[in-house]
Parts: sequence; structure tokens; C-alpha cells
Amino acid sequence: MMFRSAIIASAAIFAMSTTAVAADAPTDPQIAHIAYTAGVIDVEAAKLALTKSKNKEVVAFAQDMVRDHEAVNQKALALVAKLKVTPEDNDTSKGLVKQAETERASLAKLDGGAFDKAYVANEVAYHKTVNGALESTLIPGSSNEELKALLSTGLKIFKGHEQHAEQLVGTLK
Repeated sequence: MMFRSAIIASAAIFAMSTTAVAADAPTDPQIAHIAYTAGVIDVEAAKLALTKSKNKEVVAFAQDMVRDHEAVNQKALALVAKLKVTPEDNDTSKGLVKQAETERASLAKLDGGAFDKAYVANEVAYHKTVNGALESTLIPGSSNEELKALLSTGLKIFKGHEQHAEQLVGTLK
């Protein structure tokens, strides 16, 4: 049930972001904000997992999410400072935040194995969605080569997260 809601939520986020992009392509400041927001959302979910999970593999995965997403976001902050660009909030990043708040509230109600399964299933769906948006919209839509390179580096890392989450979900009962 929770896995299904995570997939539905992720599909809604992806549909929203691609609809918004199709209507009006995002600017580099908007792309930077979307990417940064997506990273913050995953860090917040991982921090919730660190407080709730007792499963060693889930805890290790959550620690990886915090470390990697915070590192990429620090590079993003350094890049926008270097470029003297202010990330611009937009409908896509606002939608991501709203959906993440709903999902976090659902996850917060769960404990034990039910939490672990729901958290990891959500991570699979979330990474599929974000990776898809990076590949199809954000990277090709960026006009700044340094931003494009940072997003591409992030995508490589986040594909690894997706694979790790897929492997982990198969081990949870």
C-alpha cells in the first residue's frame, strides 16, 4: 500500500514537473532551485529514517543519502555563489516540497519493518522520478555548462542511490 502511494506520488511529481517544463521551460536559476530542493527533501527523509529505523542496512543507506545529497547541495551552493546566481523558487520546487511533506507525514506514522519498507520503497520511486527529471528536463534544459556538469555528476551518484534502494527493498520483509 505505502509502496503504491510512493509510486503514485512520484508519478504526480514527475507529471507536474514535465507539464510545467513543457508549458514554460525552467531557467537556470529555477533548475538550480529544483535540484537543490530535491536534495534537501531526500536529506530530510533520510534524517527521519535515522531516527526511526533499527535496521542496520536501512540506517547505512540513510546515512549515505545524507552524506551524498548534502555534499552535492554544498557544491550547488558554491556554484551559484560563484556564478552570482540566485536560485529561483518555482511551481515545480513548491510542488516537490508539498508532496514531500505529505509523504514524510505518512512515513512518520509508521514504525519497525513497516517504516523500513515504506521508506526504502519511497526512495526507489523518488530517485526514479528525480533521475528521470534530471535526464529528460533539467540537464538538457540548463544553458550553463558548469550547472549542467554538476547536475550530471549528481545524476551518476543518484543512479547509484536508486540501484542501492532497489537492492535494499528486495531484502526487507
